[in-house]
Amino acid sequence: MTLFPRLRYCYLLLFIGTLTACQPVDKQKVIHFGLAQAPVTLDPRFATDAASSRINRLLYHALIDFDAQFKPIPDLATWEQLNATTYRFHLGEQGRMFHHGQHLNADDVKATYDFILESRNASPHRGSLINIQQIIVVNADTIDFQLSKPDPLFIGRLGLGIVPAGLIQQQHPFNKQPIGSGEFRFLTWSQNSELHIERIEDKQEIQFLEVKNPTVRALKLRRGELDILQDDLPPELIRWLQQQTGVTVTFGRGTSFAYLGFNLADPTTHNLLIRQAIAYALNRETIIHYMLGDAARLATSILDPQHWAGNPDLEPYPYNPQKARELLQQAGYNAENPLYITYKTSSNPFRIRIATVIQQQLAEVGIIVSLRTYDWGTFYGDIKAGRFQMFSLSWIGIKMPDIFRYAFHSNSLPPNGANRGRLHDTEVDHLIEQAEQTPDLDMQAHYYRQIQTRLHAELPYIPLWYENITLVTRQSITGYHLSPDGNFDSLITTQMMVKPE
Repeated sequence: MTLFPRLRYCYLLLFIGTLTACQPVDKQKVIHFGLAQAPVTLDPRFATDAASSRINRLLYHALIDFDAQFKPIPDLATWEQLNATTYRFHLGEQGRMFHHGQHLNADDVKATYDFILESRNASPHRGSLINIQQIIVVNADTIDFQLSKPDPLFIGRLGLGIVPAGLIQQQHPFNKQPIGSGEFRFLTWSQNSELHIERIEDKQEIQFLEVKNPTVRALKLRRGELDILQDDLPPELIRWLQQQTGVTVTFGRGTSFAYLGFNLADPTTHNLLIRQAIAYALNRETIIHYMLGDAARLATSILDPQHWAGNPDLEPYPYNPQKARELLQQAGYNAENPLYITYKTSSNPFRIRIATVIQQQLAEVGIIVSLRTYDWGTFYGDIKAGRFQMFSLSWIGIKMPDIFRYAFHSNSLPPNGANRGRLHDTEVDHLIEQAEQTPDLDMQAHYYRQIQTRLHAELPYIPLWYENITLVTRQSITGYHLSPDGNFDSLITTQMMVKPE
């Protein structure tokens, strides 16, 4: 197996035909990347949002990465399984110099994972790693992970960036001043959400700039103030950008899963009849066609049906407003006694528009929705704390079926996981545990499909759609390529080109 899969992009520049007519800009020229939401944290031990996770991949190396089929491959290390519960990792030669000059070794790996496993540190990743019983440093290049029980998916859980042990002891603020060993080093992060990082190989600077309004983002790219946009653009803006000179629009199949979530500890949304009524009241095909420009596919589960553990037999809840009204009637609601429910979403204008359409569709069956919009930090904080009845979010870049433990197991309530809806379902818990205990891949897939069938019936989430990926760049940008999970890895090879004078 080959180390450093992220460097697979490097050779692609050899095939850029425009090189004969273009030349690189002065390396001091900054590449500007527009974001709808700034990252929440640059500490990989705490990052869960998409922007944070994608940028952290540039700043840090992890023990493992994933290939195109979502199977683990080496990043910092190769591995061997010594017995049913012991894995030994051998650190390679590449990617082992932290940005502050210290050599990355097994002590840093141990310190990173020990920190996550310490409950008082409240890492959201602790729940997926709780099976680790002991971490033993064999030598500077070798480290053993001993598990309390067999876990066939264990290797794939080790995709978190490694941070320096010495700085952990000093309580260094990695969230705002990251120090990793990735292809990019941190420069500055200003108060107005301008994040600057620098590619170590050639000192090419990338600026991530939060521009919440999609129209403003598009205009900034058209004027040359931004160079790259990825996703979070409404169809009308995409069509407009396609008509602009000097702009390139590219589309790709994505795996981002959009859903409606419910607080199952709330007496209203705890009622399955109400969740079912909402599922039947939604005309998702209309939203996909008119609001997403057909750049999405109906979803039935958090995993794409093409995933090795996906469930292709599930059918989407059909649009059936009469069925929705009947279910509300069974739950005790009617025109004289309508159902009132609050719905939280972010202040992203496009997400507000989608939420408003959902609000209107639910009103047609007699559900009165109070729409609450918040800045990303407030919204995300409320969701993690359980301060909601109904909300909409997306899961980005899901690779492993351990998402079911992280998002739905009873032991994964925040901060130990992302069971934000407070689901307590013994059947789901049992199936998750069965899947985790079998080493046979086919049997694992069988149990994960059963889990998805159960969740499809119980509706802690209402699956909405899988969103495609949209990339918009100025034509001076070369070497940036879309990835199905939406990562920013190809910034490793991205260049800004100009025509020679």
